[in-house]
Amino acid sequence: MDPKLTEVSQYFERFKAACVREDIDTSANLLSQLKVSLTSFRSLPPLFEVTPNSVQELTIARDIYEHAVLLSVKMGDQDAFERDFFQLKPYYTDARKRLPPSPQEHMILGLNLLRLLVQNRIAEFHTELELLPAESLEDPCIKHAVELEQSFMEGAYNRVLTAKQTVPNQSYDYFMDLLAKTVRDEISGCSEKAYDYLSINDARQMLLFSSDNELLQYINEEHPEWEIKDGSVVFQKAKETAPCKEIPSLQLINQTLSYARELERIV
Repeated sequence: MDPKLTEVSQYFERFKAACVREDIDTSANLLSQLKVSLTSFRSLPPLFEVTPNSVQELTIARDIYEHAVLLSVKMGDQDAFERDFFQLKPYYTDARKRLPPSPQEHMILGLNLLRLLVQNRIAEFHTELELLPAESLEDPCIKHAVELEQSFMEGAYNRVLTAKQTVPNQSYDYFMDLLAKTVRDEISGCSEKAYDYLSINDARQMLLFSSDNELLQYINEEHPEWEIKDGSVVFQKAKETAPCKEIPSLQLINQTLSYARELERIV
């Protein structure tokens, strides 16, 4: 085996061992060294040069970037996830005919779809979905993300929150927790505008918590401006502190008249 490939393989084994130990700092340092080492392989994207060890080099590079994506989830670093996923993606598309399928491919593609959903990048979600082959859409990891997006768009927030109990892989928990927070923030914003107050029981059911303690903890961490009074959650204080924006009606009237005059001139 090529000495450089042997060295990368040895570093990769140390990197995987650090990931298993959940030694995040060591994993991150080893990953940086691995990425630097990979730059010496001319068989990798974007060059894709045919070399004696090109299949082995492509395979280990793909494995490294897959582990990098999963490490970014453990770190809770969405920016690193996006960078590593885009470095990994050519191995699933451009190098597809040169490599055997990766057993982690659909799981990671599903993770990326979930990330786009959490970040409310719905157009990109559908673009990524359309790029997948038809057989991939039947994979449980992809179907999970698709069903989540449908529930989210339909406003079926209870289905979104209960979907965490059926995640296809433990690595999905991080994004599911973020999605649950997004859903509750959306419900909270609507509740503030629709009600002056709600009973604790009604607020718990509306925000889809299983206990009053979970609701009170959420209020304490996310909405300290809400007031707990006489067994109710009072939103009035939040409404009073919300800034009122004055509508510049005179300016809007002048702009409208100006547009009308310009249109008349054109006609």
